[in-house]
Order: sequence, then C-alpha cells, then structure tokens
Amino acid sequence: MNDDMLSQEEIEALLRGETLDDRLNLNVEEFLTEMERDALGEIGNISFGSSATALSALLGQKVEITTPVVSIINRNNLEQEFPHPYVAVQVEYTEGLSGVNLLVIKQSDAAIIADLMLGGDGRNPSPDLGEIQLSAIQEAMNQMMGSAATSMSAVFNKKVDISPPSLALMNIKESEGEENIPDDEILVKVSFRLRIGDLIDSTIMELLPLDFSKKLVKTLLGESEDIQPEVPANPGIQEHAAQTQPTPSAHWERPDYQTGKSVYEEHAATIQDTPSFINTTKQREPVNIHQAEFASFEQPKMSETEARNLNILLDIPLEVTVELGRTKHSVKEILQLTSGSIIELNRLAGEPVDILVNNRLIAKGEVVVIDENFGVRITDIISQTERINQLK
Repeated sequence: MNDDMLSQEEIEALLRGETLDDRLNLNVEEFLTEMERDALGEIGNISFGSSATALSALLGQKVEITTPVVSIINRNNLEQEFPHPYVAVQVEYTEGLSGVNLLVIKQSDAAIIADLMLGGDGRNPSPDLGEIQLSAIQEAMNQMMGSAATSMSAVFNKKVDISPPSLALMNIKESEGEENIPDDEILVKVSFRLRIGDLIDSTIMELLPLDFSKKLVKTLLGESEDIQPEVPANPGIQEHAAQTQPTPSAHWERPDYQTGKSVYEEHAATIQDTPSFINTTKQREPVNIHQAEFASFEQPKMSETEARNLNILLDIPLEVTVELGRTKHSVKEILQLTSGSIIELNRLAGEPVDILVNNRLIAKGEVVVIDENFGVRITDIISQTERINQLK
C-alpha cells in the first residue's frame, strides 16, 4: 500500500474535523487530575533527588536534577517526542510495586557519562558507544535506579525492589529500539532537567504506562483498587452522589505556591460541602499506637582463658577475593590468546559478584567505584547452613 494513502482511521478523523496533530497532541488534564500530576512530580522529586546524589559520587561532578514536568504522549507520536538518538534503560519493579519504568537520556549525554565513568574528563567523548561504554552507562543507571528504589521504599513505607536495568540504544527515526517502549498507546512522560557540572545541561525523562502511574498515586495516597464510596440505594441519591463526589484526599499534602493552600485543604473543603448523607470514604478502625519497647541485651561474659583464645583467632590473616565470573577453555584455546583477546565469562552484566574468603563463598555483592578504585557493596550474606555445607 502506498504510504501517502490515508488509513480508514485518518479518513474518519478528517470527517469529524480533526487533524492528525489534534489526535497526537494530548492534553494532560484529560488523563491526569491536578492531584495525580502533583503526586507523580513529588515521587519524581524524591526518587531522582537521591539518584542525583548517587550519580554525583560516581562521576565526581556536581549533578543537579530539577523539578519534573509531567505530560502525556501518544505512542504514535514517538518520533516527534524523541527526535535524537537516545539510550533507554528499562527497569522492572520486582517487589512492592508491579510495573515497568523506562529511563531515557540523549545518546550524546550518555557518552559524556560513560567517559567520566571510565576516567576521562567528559570533554571530547567518543560519539560511538561500544561495549565498554554501554557497560559503564548501565552501571551508572543501576546506581541511580537503585537509589531511587530505596527512596521510593521510604515514600511508600514498604520495600521496593527492582530488576537489574536493561540498556538499549533507541533511534525512532531509524526504527531502532522502539520495541523497548511500553506497548500502551497512552504514556506518561516525566521530564527532568539534568545538569552535570559544566558538561551537560539537558533533559532526562522517564516513561510510565498510564495505568501504572495511576496505581503509583493510589499507593501513595493509601487507597486500594477495590475501595468504592458507599451511598444509599436510592437512585436519586446515587445520581446526586456521582455528581458531587470529590476526589479523596487521603493523607498526602502538596502546597499550592500561588494560593498558599494545599491540595489537601482544597479537597477537604470540597468534602465539607458534600451532603452529610453521602459517605465518601470507609471508616477506619482506630489504631492502638504505643512506644516500642525492646528487651535489654547484655554482652555475655567470657572467662579470661576464652578471651585470650579468641584474641589469637582475630590475628589470623584471611584472603578476600571478589569473583566476577568464570569460564573453561582448553589448552589450545589458552595458547591462542593474544593481547586484546576477549574472554566471555559465565555471568550476565549486572548480576551480583561472588565474595570469597579463603576460596569459600560467604556473600554476594555489586561492583561500585570509590574515587578511582573499584569496590564491592555487599547485598546478600550466605546463610550459616550454606557456609557449613561448603566446608564438607
């Protein structure tokens, strides 16, 4: 079919007096209320604030991420929304939340971040992102999203965990990487201004499915999906309740800097104007709150002989090894190795590394960069039973 021909959907839109731009340029107010936009912005403020701190420590540069702007985009309008080559980092929430978050950054900005991660000054980075550069970017994004997940745990008052981020290049004009964008037709775009020293003054964006964005807001406000307002069975009253029911304000508050009032106050005023026979929220049972009491713990007393024997053990040197991965090769393959040869390990990028003491596995962790040295952050300690089994 000729690309210049109009589809049936486009013909029907023209008959209704609509243009293609009218259908692609969406108004955010039609999909998200003011409270929902404020809530998403507040979540972004908190999570990406900690991400900026983590990225600053990695790059050794001052990193600023400013107040977000929430908008709605149509999946059919991706080429207009993302006109440049980008790097897309997809994160899936594995605990606490259920959904996908896509972080998008310009490829030129990602090249500067990769150069800084690899010890460069970020002034003249290579525009081509090779395997090493992509690994450096993935580690930076891993640290950022890990910090963001930790902050979201505090916001939602429950543990929030993510899968290792997956990274891909995205160039919509060349039809590359579009499959990494969520399949939903309507997406929420949260844009942040990203400044890294005097090297980057650009935009970093996250894309969220509309349904997932609304679930985030409901979780923040302490609402469940199945809570419905209770109204009398009288049809006339039900109709009146549908017309006057306000948006629940729950326990979240964000100030309106123009009026000096908070969103909570505005919605509370709306609820007070609602007729008394309409029950807009379920009554919660009173909660008994009291100060936590902890049992006192005393260090067990040891005899002088036991203390002396323990001090002898403390001086024994142990060899700590961090194992990135392993592989097996024949003698012939080993002899064929030359300078520049690449050995593929049995571990995927982003997987935890093994921490061994005297060649015995005791923990797992993730690789970090401290100043100019590599380090390991312990994420999991092997249980005592597993350690004993390894000694057999």
